[in-house]
Amino acid sequence: MKNIFLLMILCFPILLTSCKDDFGTFYEDNRPAVPVTFPGTTTYGFNPYITKSVKDSTSAIEFTLSIPESSGRTIKEITRVSAGSSSINAGSVATATYIAQPIAGNGTSVKFTTTLVEFKSKSAANARLVTANGEIAFMFLVTLDNGETIIPVQVRVRLTA
Repeated sequence: MKNIFLLMILCFPILLTSCKDDFGTFYEDNRPAVPVTFPGTTTYGFNPYITKSVKDSTSAIEFTLSIPESSGRTIKEITRVSAGSSSINAGSVATATYIAQPIAGNGTSVKFTTTLVEFKSKSAANARLVTANGEIAFMFLVTLDNGETIIPVQVRVRLTA
C-alpha cells in the first residue's frame, strides 16, 4: 500500500507538468488575414449554399465573393475555379480549369456566374451530379491587389426538383 501511495505522489507532479494547452498549428483554424464572405447565401453551421431547381438549367447560378472594405485590400480577380461534387477540396483549386480566363474583381467584391448547362458540359462526372436532391460545389482561388491568394470555403448549390 505504501508503494502505491509513493508511486502516486511521484507521478502527480509529472501529470501536472505534462498537461499543456498549446497543441500547435495543427489544432488551429487556418484563417486568412483577409476573410472572404458570400453575401446572399445561406449557411447552417458550415458551407454557404444557394438553392437551384434542376428544371431551371439555363438561368444563372451566381456567387458574390466579398472582402471587408476595412481590410485595405481589393480583389484583383478570381484566378481559378474548381467545380464538382461536395468532396472537392482546396488541393484541387491550383490546377482547376473551370474558367478559361480570370474573372476581374470590382473593388472589394467579384461575381462568379455559371449555369447548370455549363456545369454539366465540363465533364461527364459533373453531368451525373445534376439531379434533384443533389448538391454541386465550387471552390475559388482569389487573388488580391497585392498578389496574395486566398482559397475561401467551399460553396454549394443544393439542387431541387
